Amino acid sequence: MSAWVLPDHIADVLPSEARHIEEIRRDLLDMARCYGYELVMPPMLEHLESLLSGTGEALDLQTFKLVDQISGRMMGLRADSTPQVARIDAHLLNRSGVTRLCYCGPVLHTRPAAPHATREPLQFGAEIYGHAGLEADLEVLTLTLDALKACKVGALTVDMADARIVGSLLDESGLGSSQKNEVLSALTSKDSSALTELTQSCPQTVGAALRSLVNLYGNADVLQQARKELPALPGISQALDHLQWLAGHLEGVKVSIDLADLRGYAYYTGMRFSIYAAGASDALARGGRYDEVGSVFGRKRPAVGFSLDVKVLAQAAEVRPLRAAIRAPWGEAAALRAAIADLRRQGETVVCVLPGHESEVDEFHCDRELVQAAGQWVVTAI
Repeated sequence: MSAWVLPDHIADVLPSEARHIEEIRRDLLDMARCYGYELVMPPMLEHLESLLSGTGEALDLQTFKLVDQISGRMMGLRADSTPQVARIDAHLLNRSGVTRLCYCGPVLHTRPAAPHATREPLQFGAEIYGHAGLEADLEVLTLTLDALKACKVGALTVDMADARIVGSLLDESGLGSSQKNEVLSALTSKDSSALTELTQSCPQTVGAALRSLVNLYGNADVLQQARKELPALPGISQALDHLQWLAGHLEGVKVSIDLADLRGYAYYTGMRFSIYAAGASDALARGGRYDEVGSVFGRKRPAVGFSLDVKVLAQAAEVRPLRAAIRAPWGEAAALRAAIADLRRQGETVVCVLPGHESEVDEFHCDRELVQAAGQWVVTAI
């Protein structure tokens, strides 16, 4: 095999696409900063037990592992940055009040998440620690929407669910752990016949509620239907109230509810959401509340956040026009070099044409050129 062939689902990012991705990355970080989120840069690899603490089997299977030649301990290349940010909040910052953190960096996956997905996503995320109220949930939702809008994607749809609904029903079901896992699998696939069989031994109201979840999806009106069909357990009532409140505060976007959506069920402890854009085949961003994320680091704190793959977002975002540049001749004259340096200090892109390459075309669109007139170097339109 040729030495230049890359592994499957790993690819170089060439100039035009790299420029587009970088512009989006900067917009995302700028939006997070506008909300008061501080940037952190976790390491690409660390001890395996830290990376996988409390994350479940799925992340374990997605993590590349290697032996540290210094300590002999197992290390992992991060497949998700959230556990690292939780560790930073718990042990390095250790603040008593609210902490807002954001990050953007590559993660590595042993297998692609979808047939055409990359195994090297560029993950951006923002998380808020220390506040258990709905205000933090709404702030993260609003930040996610504003970030996506800044990147100029199509009309947005927010799909919401809450892990407490299924959790409350399973707690009352009387089922064993293996049976609960089968119920979760049936709910994920919306397999009504399997649910009917699996819930036969449950209390009547609980079994009926579990079976009804597969049909509780649609617009926000579904929440009223859910109040009629689900038992008034504290966790369920609170979850429905919270979803109703959040849906009522989202403006300018379509809101949908799917109470049987269990993505991230083992991870989320409350509200969870996915945001879709018109024309995109999958969610552009996912997030929710995960109050248990810091427990394994000895400091359980309320936490809510979201993440997305900048590369996937770039495919859905509007491509921006090239910023026009200035073409300049190459030369050693002090006046020419000073003129070029001054233009660059002003933020202009100045491309020097090297000797013998005057007819070549590059990535930058040059609509002006630096020419000498009356002994002065001036910029003129091409």
